[in-house]
Amino acid sequence: MKYRANLFELLKPLPYYEKRAILQLSEQYGLKSTTVDAYITQTLRRREIIALRRGLYISAEFYNRNKSDISYRFYLANVLRRPSYVSSWTALQYYNLTTEVIHATTSVTTKTTRDFKTRVGDFAFQSIQPNLFSGFSSEKGGFEYFIASPAKALFDLLYFRTRHFHAVRLRDMGRLVEELRIDIDEMAEQERDAFYSLVKGYMRHE
Repeated sequence: MKYRANLFELLKPLPYYEKRAILQLSEQYGLKSTTVDAYITQTLRRREIIALRRGLYISAEFYNRNKSDISYRFYLANVLRRPSYVSSWTALQYYNLTTEVIHATTSVTTKTTRDFKTRVGDFAFQSIQPNLFSGFSSEKGGFEYFIASPAKALFDLLYFRTRHFHAVRLRDMGRLVEELRIDIDEMAEQERDAFYSLVKGYMRHE
C-alpha cells in the first residue's frame, strides 16, 4: 500500500499522465505490471485519480485545483485526442457568439469521430478531412491549447450540421446561421469575411 501511495503522490503535480509514466516510476520499486494494474484499479476506486480514457489519467487533486480554469478543460480536450482543436459550439460559446448552453467540449480532429464521457465532463470529437484541419491557433491561459478562430468555428459547425454543405447554397448561409441562434453580427467584420471566404472556397472545390 505504501508503494501505491508513493507512486501516485509523485504524479500529482502533472496536469495529466499516461500509464507508461506510472510503469516507468514503478521500476524503482521493482513492481510487476500486474501489481501496477491493481494499484491503478484501487486508486480509481478511491477516486484519487480520474481516467480520461484507457491509459490516460489525471490526479483528482490537480483537477479540483484547476477545474474552474477553462484553459485546463480545453488543454485536456487537446490531449485526449491528438491532433485536435476546440471548435464548433464550444469555441463559439467561448467567443460569446451563441446563447446556447453547451455541455460537451466540442473539438475537431483528423482521427475518427468519437465521444468520451468522463468524470470531468463530456468531450465530443468530429472527424474532418486533413485539408480542412486548419484555421486554429495556440492560445495561453493557465494552460496552452489549440482553438479555432471564430470564422473557422462557425465553418466547422455548419460543415458538420449540413453534412459537408450538401445541397446548401451560399445564399442559405444567413438563414442557417440565424436558425442556429449564432450572433454573427457580434463577430468582427474580418472574421465574417473569413467565414464566407472559407465557405466559398470549399464549395468551389467540391
